[in-house]
Amino acid sequence: MPHPEPGRPRLPVAGFTPMTTLDYPDHLACVVFLQGCPLRCGYCHNPQMLAARRGEPAEWQGVADFLESRRGLLEAVVFSGGEPTLHAELPAAVKRAKALGFKVGLHTAGIYPQRLQALLPWLDWVGLDVKGPADDIDRIVGRRGMAAPQERSLTLLMKHGIAVECRTTVHWRDFDLERLRRLALDLAEHGATHYAIQLARTGQCLDADYTAPVPGAPTTGQVEALINELRPAFRRLTLRQ
Repeated sequence: MPHPEPGRPRLPVAGFTPMTTLDYPDHLACVVFLQGCPLRCGYCHNPQMLAARRGEPAEWQGVADFLESRRGLLEAVVFSGGEPTLHAELPAAVKRAKALGFKVGLHTAGIYPQRLQALLPWLDWVGLDVKGPADDIDRIVGRRGMAAPQERSLTLLMKHGIAVECRTTVHWRDFDLERLRRLALDLAEHGATHYAIQLARTGQCLDADYTAPVPGAPTTGQVEALINELRPAFRRLTLRQ
């Protein structure tokens, strides 16, 4: 099989958003979604993106051509997934986006801390998907041994000083208010200053049980009360519904 030309990484592009103000806070950005994720979260609303595959050079080249045409118009590029750090050729794409003058953001669950560390010199912002507390994360993501990598990635980002938003997708099959409160305060103790609590979408989930109503789930008022209680612990705390 021929090798791709230099500067043309083989990345499996599963989707592309040409313009958004939501995926990189306070910036006008585009988002590149990469195919493949080793986790199996029950609430996952994009199960079609889980299966990994190898991309073709033309997939990333199409994105690169778009970026060339948007220099001076967009501020940032966000690499998302799936789990983008799954792909060994991600650094080449990140460096290319940076060389074109864009800020670079990354959405990651932090399950490959060494790969995350290698990317840090070219990243401007990271959205760290904190899946759950250490004693329950393996059940939530459907894979063993995820607590230690998550902890290492969080520590790495806090020490590096890069702009970080920690975020947790909350499905009430996985959380109750007290467990969510403890997780939030633990993140604050680790040095997290920006935190987003994202209520899971239930229209389509990897596990069909996650589409059903959860008996005794917290009310909107109870969730908002918790947010107000936690707000002093963070510089920015956001509830996304």
